[in-house]
Amino acid sequence: MIIHLKNGKTYDTDRDLSPPERHILQKMFAWEWSAESVEQFRTKRDEAVCVGWNGSGPVQAGSALKAIMREMEKKVKDRQK
Repeated sequence: MIIHLKNGKTYDTDRDLSPPERHILQKMFAWEWSAESVEQFRTKRDEAVCVGWNGSGPVQAGSALKAIMREMEKKVKDRQK
């Protein structure tokens, strides 16, 4: 999957994210649209990073995943307005 950010950066999830990061991103897509607040989105993000892929433990989020999640958080914030 190719993800285009508003700042012009593009990420290829196959190339730029590890399998555990892709798993976290899948979870966060659901929370991007269902979170009732930015705080809830952040909580779910932190939980996903701590639990990891299939309970494998914490995942070190790389710069690509962090950038994508920041943009997702902005979308949650905009939706709350």
